[in-house]
Amino acid sequence: MGVTKRIVCLANSRKLQGRCVAGKELINGRPGAWIRPVSSRPKEEVSQSERCYAGGGDPLVLDIIDVPLLQPCPRYYQQENWLLDPTQRWVKVERFPAARLAELADPPAPLWIDGYSSSRGQNDRVPLEDANTQTNSLKLVHATDFEFTSHHWDNSLRIRGCFTLGRVRYSLRVTDPVIEDLARQDIRRLTGRKACYLTISLGEPLRDNNDPNKVYAYKLIAAVIGWT
Repeated sequence: MGVTKRIVCLANSRKLQGRCVAGKELINGRPGAWIRPVSSRPKEEVSQSERCYAGGGDPLVLDIIDVPLLQPCPRYYQQENWLLDPTQRWVKVERFPAARLAELADPPAPLWIDGYSSSRGQNDRVPLEDANTQTNSLKLVHATDFEFTSHHWDNSLRIRGCFTLGRVRYSLRVTDPVIEDLARQDIRRLTGRKACYLTISLGEPLRDNNDPNKVYAYKLIAAVIGWT
């Protein structure tokens, strides 16, 4: 039998042709463990029809949602994964107050294992063999010096977020569709530096473009909360 989990949505980020949705369970109003509803597809992305509410509409960050699930399905370091029930609709219950985000935050550092950087990032990836020693793949952290950078790759605009946690500097790719839309409308809307909450995800394993013998799990900013 399935189970319905009530979560605070802390990410609805872009993943292939679908989304990666994740949040923290609420138990009697108190925050519990991370939950990432996933599909049965090979890459586990969630389609629009699978995640939309009964009355229509897409989950927003800080929505409190009742999500019908079938069973836990941990994969690699992504131990938070639960197989969603594609026959049932998600239900929005209410909104979680932004003023209470500190209650949901995780310890600020480290972001899993540091010391490995891509050509454009900083401390933004973990070798797969090391990533597989980790028991979680989601964190909510508070960054007091967050700022964006951007560049073009294969004719598309890519956004990174730069910030410091525990004296460690990070530059991670942003997959938050709200931020990507803002950038496409007017990149100047992403200038400046602010304090924000960030949902960080340790994403799917990917081969290095320059060395196909090396496989990394990349740290991604799945949601920027507090910028807009």
